[in-house]
Amino acid sequence: MPELSEGKLELLREAGYSEKAIGYIQNDINVGKIENSDAVGDYTGECGDKIRIYLKIIEKRIMDAKFIYSGCAGAGSSGSAICELAKDKRLEEAIKLSLGDVLEHLKVGEKSLPESKHDCCEIAIGSLREAIKKHFKES
Repeated sequence: MPELSEGKLELLREAGYSEKAIGYIQNDINVGKIENSDAVGDYTGECGDKIRIYLKIIEKRIMDAKFIYSGCAGAGSSGSAICELAKDKRLEEAIKLSLGDVLEHLKVGEKSLPESKHDCCEIAIGSLREAIKKHFKES
């Protein structure tokens, strides 16, 4: 992703994005595909934003997680956050990750994600849960 302009950064800050959320977007943290992944999950929100997550799983533990997305900055930062949260967790733990977990992970000071973007967290969580469910079915 190209460097965000000062104008875009200003607008994201004014909208209520934390510096951590902005950093995830700006640096494409966890964005990409895992070749020969052990599980893939897709989830599309009512807004049309979509996240596809790729998991590398060893002995029922998520060793790596990456995602691709089409959508807004909220989807990008939420996808990065869910990947960070899922890494090194057992599948049974990761499937229980919640909106509160993602928002807390992104929180810096009083900011996390704007309330209007909380649905983006649900898209990220949904993609993770889909990948885990598929993995359980195929195992």
